[in-house]
Formats: sequence, structure tokens, C-alpha cells
Amino acid sequence: MGQEAAKASEFGQILVNGTFTFALMVGLSVGDTTLGTLVANLGYDKLVMPHPVFIGDTMRCETEVTDLKPSRSRPGAGIVTFTHRLRNQRDEIVCQCLRMALLKRSDA
Repeated sequence: MGQEAAKASEFGQILVNGTFTFALMVGLSVGDTTLGTLVANLGYDKLVMPHPVFIGDTMRCETEVTDLKPSRSRPGAGIVTFTHRLRNQRDEIVCQCLRMALLKRSDA
């Protein structure tokens, strides 16, 4: 089956499912972004997958905080917008999205 799938791909090798790639990116980011502070994920936007992912690729995730604002309905929380990027071993972005999350605010 693997060889048949590889032959069917224009890349000559098996591709990793895009939904799995997206989930991997978000999962890798949790420890550095929302672990222990998440109230709710509010949504994802502008999801793109500009390069394919192949079996055996090595992935790394980077995250940038692109917006912060206090929650109007929850005084102890704020809305954070993250830009997540998943890169392969060739430093190509293979998945990117915006993620909005409601997080507990830290005491100043």
C-alpha cells in the first residue's frame, strides 16, 4: 500500500495528512503557551500549509504573540492571539495559523 500511495503522489513519496500536521503544530505549542493558563480556545484563523510534509520529516514549532487584550466579560482573563508556525528540517514553513485563546491573567 505504501508504494502505491507514493506512486499516486506528485511528489513520489507519501504525504502526511494536513489535519495531523495542524494538530501536531498546536500540540507542540501548548507547553510554551497555554499550559496551566488556558480558559478556552476561541478559534483558529488563516490556516495555511504552503509546503508538504513527508514521512520522516523533522518538525519544530515556533510561536509569536501577535495581540493581547483584556477580556471584557472576564476581568481575570485576557485574549491572546498567537501566530504558530511549523517548520521542517529545511526551514520551510509547512503549516501556519492564528490562534485566539482566553487565558488567565497573571497578577501584576
